[in-house]
Amino acid sequence: MKKGLLFALCGLSTAAFSQTFNGGTGPIYDNQTIDIPVVVSGLPTTIDTNNFGLETVCLNITHTYVGDVTVWIVAPDGTAGMLFSNVGGGGQNFTNTCVNENGSLTFGANSAPFTGTFQPTGQMGLVNNGQNPNGTWYLRVNDNYGADEGTVNSFSITFGNSPATYFSFTESWLPIVDINTNGNVIADDPKVAADMRIINNGQGNRNHLSDPANEYDGKIGIEYRGNYSASLPQKPYGFETWDVNGNAIDTSFFGMSRDNDWILLACYNDKSFARNILPFSWFDSLGHYSVRSQLVDVVMNGEYQGIYLFCEKIKRDGGRVDIDKLEPTEITYPDNSGGYILKIDYWDNSNSWQLSHSPIGFPGLDIHMVHVEPEMQDLMPQQLNYIHDYIDDFENALYGSDFDDPILGYNAYIGDQSFVDYFLVNEITRNVDGFKKSRFFSKDKDNTDGTVRKLKAGPVWDFDWSQKDMWGGSEDGSEFMYDDCDQDVDAPGWYIRLLQDTNFANLVRCRYEDFRRTIWSEAEVNAAIDNVAAQVAESQAWHYQVWGHLGVATGTPEVQTPSQTYAEEVQRLKDWYSRRFTWLDANLPGTLNGCSFTGVNELSFNADVYPNPFTSTILIETQQIKGDLTVRLIDASGRIVREEVKTAMDFESGYYSLENLTELKSGLYWLELSTSEMKTTIKLLK
Repeated sequence: MKKGLLFALCGLSTAAFSQTFNGGTGPIYDNQTIDIPVVVSGLPTTIDTNNFGLETVCLNITHTYVGDVTVWIVAPDGTAGMLFSNVGGGGQNFTNTCVNENGSLTFGANSAPFTGTFQPTGQMGLVNNGQNPNGTWYLRVNDNYGADEGTVNSFSITFGNSPATYFSFTESWLPIVDINTNGNVIADDPKVAADMRIINNGQGNRNHLSDPANEYDGKIGIEYRGNYSASLPQKPYGFETWDVNGNAIDTSFFGMSRDNDWILLACYNDKSFARNILPFSWFDSLGHYSVRSQLVDVVMNGEYQGIYLFCEKIKRDGGRVDIDKLEPTEITYPDNSGGYILKIDYWDNSNSWQLSHSPIGFPGLDIHMVHVEPEMQDLMPQQLNYIHDYIDDFENALYGSDFDDPILGYNAYIGDQSFVDYFLVNEITRNVDGFKKSRFFSKDKDNTDGTVRKLKAGPVWDFDWSQKDMWGGSEDGSEFMYDDCDQDVDAPGWYIRLLQDTNFANLVRCRYEDFRRTIWSEAEVNAAIDNVAAQVAESQAWHYQVWGHLGVATGTPEVQTPSQTYAEEVQRLKDWYSRRFTWLDANLPGTLNGCSFTGVNELSFNADVYPNPFTSTILIETQQIKGDLTVRLIDASGRIVREEVKTAMDFESGYYSLENLTELKSGLYWLELSTSEMKTTIKLLK
């Protein structure tokens, strides 16, 4: 129905034209999509992004949890332009809410009932594609979750001379993932059928949306995934590769291991695009399986969706979590002793069991362990009993009086190295979720000779809330996360007890100091961040053009005012790591007693180095040695600030000195003493 018609002359030849049409009402049901029609007539026969087209959509919706709702405007030719998706979390209602490309408000910076004129979170201007606007339009509303429903009370669409525009994505230096759902609406569950093409012409070659697919061209089943991340405008997806009959088929992408389960991680809450890539790569460098990934540009139903991280799903597989498969028939020991993937995460009674102990200092916390693979309903009673008893025995040993005994204590049940490395990656990144949810463990089958295959920590996962200064936590890059147990998901707090063991604490310190010279040096961390920034240098501008949240507070409650440019965001991440490492250098528990760094032996002679802290001179006192000795002084960034080679004759006096060090900045340094075969490293402060 026509609501109003406005003509105004501007000069002698240009007319401003605006016309509004009112639509109807309709119910919003859980996990369903409705289309409410509005008939448009009497308009010019062409709409575009320059002269005349759709300008504004206004609506009133009653809903008890607006974060469940996604709304599109659908044109007569079937083109859909997204207005907003899953904004406002648990808030209620959209009241006199208008969406216009030039709106003064953003959904991310405001809360329900969202009264006023807002910028869209998608590309509503896609409908202004040269089509004839006269015909039936639809307001399409999807509710992608249960428990809360609502009603569209009214809506209107307005056409005028300031039409909504859209970004036309055609090519990229990143691989392009092009998905077409063929009219199916993606929901949280179940997966819906879609077609997927991937164009990947190789490093240094341009990828065009019009190029033939060369990485993949076939069917997938796709769904939303995640918890908080699924409430943000840019959606994360999980998908399976399917054959034409909907059966799962294994496929390899970007050189990763063949499988059928994959994830597209959204980058909406990670404005650097590096916050998952860095810790994934570090856990791999420490010698463990870690999720492999590839930055890509994603197009969904012809609409550019921005930058995603295409990655593996954590699951049992020879190329992923490499543990034996647990069959339903394996109910006796040792057959039932392995093939388990577990995690601390959101839980209910159908997928988890309650642990026997609460963390030290948090009596009464309700800690649950979730069955990931096999799922709880697929396990036999004997298998459930085995893994539940194993975790119970581990906790009894951990909290027992002999907890630090290498035979009677916790060490009989867990693999120290994976627990040390998991701790370090999550504390270095100050991952708020690393100890309370998305926290994985695996247990393989024991050997037939009775040798126990211990519980392992990892792989690491879920870092989009990390590597930032946040209100309600660390405002300056300080503090530990492992002892913060009373959260939205109660954490078991095992590290509180583990770090009371001097041996475990020393393993943590030794491992940290070892890799602080390499992958965790300031130079290498900055280089890794720069590498990501270089990959997305072009696409990041498009990503922010579409989502419009650069410079806007979104997701994590950060202390600083949002970065106004991508370059500022990159530098902010580097600065954060500098502060974090400085704090960890001074506060990490443990000592270097008995520490031997990776790939080298300790020297067979004793060396005393003093004073420590030093000012202008370092004295090295040692016994007679054979051959040349290389002396290197290395700063915290990994840069060699002094290097000298001395022969055995230089040590005839019993000591050697490094002098004229006054100009060096205060901070952490390493003194490396090495021969052709052996090396030792001593930590110094200035």
